[in-house]
Amino acid sequence: MDHYQKQNNHPNHSGQHSAGGVSYTSTDSPGLCAFILTLISYLLIVATFPFSLCLCIKVVQEYERAVIFRLGRLLKGGAKGPGIFFIVPCIDSYRKVDLRTVSFDVPPQEILSLDSVPVSVEAVIYMRVRDATAAETNVEDYSHSTRLLAATTLRNVLGTRNLAEILSERESISATMQSSLDDATDPWGVKVERVEIKDVRLPVQLQRAMAAEAEAAREARAKVIAAEGEQRASRALKEAAEVINESPAALQLRYLQTLNAISAENNSTIIFPLPIDVLTHMIQRNKEDD
Repeated sequence: MDHYQKQNNHPNHSGQHSAGGVSYTSTDSPGLCAFILTLISYLLIVATFPFSLCLCIKVVQEYERAVIFRLGRLLKGGAKGPGIFFIVPCIDSYRKVDLRTVSFDVPPQEILSLDSVPVSVEAVIYMRVRDATAAETNVEDYSHSTRLLAATTLRNVLGTRNLAEILSERESISATMQSSLDDATDPWGVKVERVEIKDVRLPVQLQRAMAAEAEAAREARAKVIAAEGEQRASRALKEAAEVINESPAALQLRYLQTLNAISAENNSTIIFPLPIDVLTHMIQRNKEDD
């Protein structure tokens, strides 16, 4: 059985293996049995050369790393790759770790906001493996663990916000979630690159109430704007009337402009206003002539 002692120093060349900022140093030697098995494996490789090369030489892609375990112990030098690397059959086992960015959806989470409003929220997480050795030695399944942690973090963060903040401050919520997830997954060798709030669903009754509230607010603003327009128009008419009152010629010009507009639209209709004072003067003059 292997025994490991945690140390918070940097790895050296005496058998230390670093995983996620924590060094693991073997406190006992591999033992005689391990030495014999290793010797037999090398002898088999030499005896079956060159056919043994098919089992000893492995290849990993540019975006992959291989974490090698020899008789259950993490091999010195950390993860191998990209390219060709050498293993000893029977005593070595390795696991490939993909370093590319992976995205996954957080299932809809039923959350009760700070102002006691039930909402259903979906999110998208983008992550990648930063340290292949830590991802294999510090956690059993880093992908599954990150997914569970993301769902829990989403509920915890949104539970401290009210409905208005959830709807309007998505970028702030995403940044808070990313920081929290990145700190939690750092010992696992996982880097959370981005968090996005995908959808926020409200109950149907609440949607109808919010729609009615928004419609009422728009109607109120429309009435206020119309009233302000009437007020400005009345002030403009008052100023125009004062100007016309000071200059009788302006009234005649305005009359001619009105006739021009009417004749352009209705050619068969002409309105000719006749002042009452003129009619009264003409009547009195006729009486005097009689």
